[in-house]
Amino acid sequence: MKKTLAALVVAVAMLSLTGSALAATAGQRNAVSSAQDYLDYQAFSKSGLIKQLKFEHFSGSDARYAVNHIHVNWNAQAVKSAKDYLDYQSFSRSGLIGQLEFEGFTHSQAAYGVSKAYH
Repeated sequence: MKKTLAALVVAVAMLSLTGSALAATAGQRNAVSSAQDYLDYQAFSKSGLIKQLKFEHFSGSDARYAVNHIHVNWNAQAVKSAKDYLDYQSFSRSGLIGQLEFEGFTHSQAAYGVSKAYH
């Protein structure tokens, strides 16, 4: 009985995941793909990535769907962005935090990124 119940729970969970993937519109799937592509070569904050997707003419709802359906560590993105800035320009710690916040990172993400990138 327990094995049957466990198998049923697993089957329902798998159908739920498959159903949600199938429920995504073409625009949502394309926005997810574009978001992943952008993150492959450039650091973005969550809000910055949404703005970029909207600039590429994805709807706001598709852009938000995309950033909520990709696996991304926003703290790691802040570190990458901070390092990128430091590669070509000098910043004080507070100035770099401010720049990252301007790019859409939260204060916590910006402070984390600067603490890991600034030496």
